[in-house]
Amino acid sequence: MGLFLLYVTVVVVATCGLVYELVAGAISTYLMGDSITQLSTVIGVHLSAMGVGAWLSKWVEDKVADRFVECQLGASLVGGLGGPILYLTFASSSHVRLVLYLLVAGAGVLVGAELPLLMRVVQRRFAMKDVVSRILALDYVGALVGALVFGLVFLPAFGILRTGILFGILGALSALWGTHVLGPYLEPKPLRVRGMIVFTVLVVALVFSQRIVRAADEALLLHPVAFAKQTQYQRIVLTQARAGMSLFLDGNLQFSSVDEYRYHEALVHPPLGAAKRRANVLVLGGGDGLAVREILRWKDVETVTLVDLDPAMTELARDLPKLRELNGDSLSNPRVRVLNEDAMVWITEPRPGFPALFDAVVVDFPDPNNFALGKLYTVRFYRLLKERLAPGAVVSVQSTSPLVARRSFWCVVRTMEAAGFGVRPYHAFVPSFGEWGYALASAEGTPPIPTALPEGLRYLDAPQLASLFEIAPDMGPVEAKPNRLNDQTLVRYYEEEWQRWVR
Repeated sequence: MGLFLLYVTVVVVATCGLVYELVAGAISTYLMGDSITQLSTVIGVHLSAMGVGAWLSKWVEDKVADRFVECQLGASLVGGLGGPILYLTFASSSHVRLVLYLLVAGAGVLVGAELPLLMRVVQRRFAMKDVVSRILALDYVGALVGALVFGLVFLPAFGILRTGILFGILGALSALWGTHVLGPYLEPKPLRVRGMIVFTVLVVALVFSQRIVRAADEALLLHPVAFAKQTQYQRIVLTQARAGMSLFLDGNLQFSSVDEYRYHEALVHPPLGAAKRRANVLVLGGGDGLAVREILRWKDVETVTLVDLDPAMTELARDLPKLRELNGDSLSNPRVRVLNEDAMVWITEPRPGFPALFDAVVVDFPDPNNFALGKLYTVRFYRLLKERLAPGAVVSVQSTSPLVARRSFWCVVRTMEAAGFGVRPYHAFVPSFGEWGYALASAEGTPPIPTALPEGLRYLDAPQLASLFEIAPDMGPVEAKPNRLNDQTLVRYYEEEWQRWVR
């Protein structure tokens, strides 16, 4: 029984250690953006700190079992409270990056020291040749468990902050049962007192975690938070100010109700106006229902198929009264069918009950700020999309800012051209975003400048529609490579350009 509990301890130590690392990476990406840099540096600092911890463990000569339990408690405290500390630091200080690396390094040193110390304790009781290989194997098993339960279970159910705290609590409980498993080799009473203190601190942090997240969200987004939810795919936040409502996904603005009509009219009506027919329309992304609202203005649209990955987003668009009012309750319209699937998977083959080919396609994905999104802007994706187009079909793709991220914008254009599309770039001024870019494309050559518009628009009329296709010299073509699945140049372009702008 003692050996079994020892193995369980190893799995818990490895699981918690990996989750602390993942939580730090996820929070740093949310607060500071630049996902590639944040994740790579967090992983690098954490792993190197683990090496330092393993090296430092050799200097422990007395009370090795006590030091092992103390490292568990220290890692639980630093790893569990790392999230709240980062959020509070972001809300009140400009030193969040320094605090991030100190926390990651501290947790890494403590986690790295745990296994060497444990194996030194174990060798007193068991033959090392029988145990050490199992301990190292279970360490990797624990890492796998941590990776799976973090992304698939805890993150969507509890959010980033509470997930870190819960695993800190698990680590503290593991340290407490460690005082029983290793009872003959340590002084249990003082360790149990410290363990209960750490456990209590983490439980208090768990109770107040939502207040901490709300304060940080409002500091980051500058307005009161009306709704917030962490899903398996993203963090959804709606803010409400006097001027109106705004939607943020992973801290990135998706729309402001003050001027979203400009963005969505420019995204939707050029492709529908240029298409030969409009019977069947496909929307990829756009789970807020605002693009669908614009599509439904066209009386000859018979079906709208919306494919959005996150069911929480489309449910919010259907259920939240203010968002339903803004999108005109578009997702409940009988002409609209919603699927919550990965768009790249969905377009690979026709599905029963849905059109095999579409007359117009509106692509409204978030900006390509990570590789998961970047795959939806690749040559491969656009070639798959081309196979789902009816004769005379026209596509529009939101393509980030041609002024701020000029190379990124033209990378989208070049990528579509490499996939066999004729592309006509255009832009619109949206005050919340600035100059924003789009690509109008057809598989049958460069699409014509559209002239047809539905009734009831607030932004576009015939002269304004024509002006969208006039590209100023400071937004004109620059050299850019196509974005391919095996070499996502667009993600690198995007991060370089936007980080340079915000700094």
